[in-house]
Amino acid sequence: MELLRLSVLGGLLALDGTAVGQFMLSRPLVAGTLAGWLLGDAGTGLAVGAVLELYLLVSFPTGGARFPEGSTATVVAAGTAAAIGGPGALPLGVALGLLWGHLAGATVTLLRRVNARLVPGPETAASDVHLTRAHGVAVVLDFVRGTLVTGSGLAVGRLALGPAATAWPLGREDSMALVLVGGVVSAGILLHDFGGVRAQRVWFLAGLLLGVLVPRLL
Repeated sequence: MELLRLSVLGGLLALDGTAVGQFMLSRPLVAGTLAGWLLGDAGTGLAVGAVLELYLLVSFPTGGARFPEGSTATVVAAGTAAAIGGPGALPLGVALGLLWGHLAGATVTLLRRVNARLVPGPETAASDVHLTRAHGVAVVLDFVRGTLVTGSGLAVGRLALGPAATAWPLGREDSMALVLVGGVVSAGILLHDFGGVRAQRVWFLAGLLLGVLVPRLL
């Protein structure tokens, strides 16, 4: 039942990404917190979501570009990290989330090709009924895709990363530093896209301050 609830959550958040709503619930920060809350460990879900948010901020879903899907990947990452526990839970969960995000992104591209076949062609006199039916089928397919992607990721993560978490060599503080370094690199890329340090010096200083204080608080 636990895996089923998380899989359904992944399917619903996948819909929020594009097909339905776009209420930003599919952002990693929110998705991770929701997944952790379902497992009774909202703190781990929030931590995983916050780190993945840093990594995925540089991925702009523009046009037809392929990009990692953060919603399902974050549910997989948070669900796995909360299940395996230990100092290695966060870095291993984040690593799985980054990998699964790219795999999930490939399924989004595949679904778009399927959706293109559902739309009536120019030679067909498409009525409102035809278009409504095509849109409804596309929404259902996206939900099924998100559910399957999330469920398979959780199964793989819990089976494969359990032994790795047991043998994880780093302590809690070192593990936290490991994932934050990667997140800082991603934040630096984002800062460069917005004009660099000179143009965004306030944000740079704020990020530097948070980078110094957050590890001490955690």
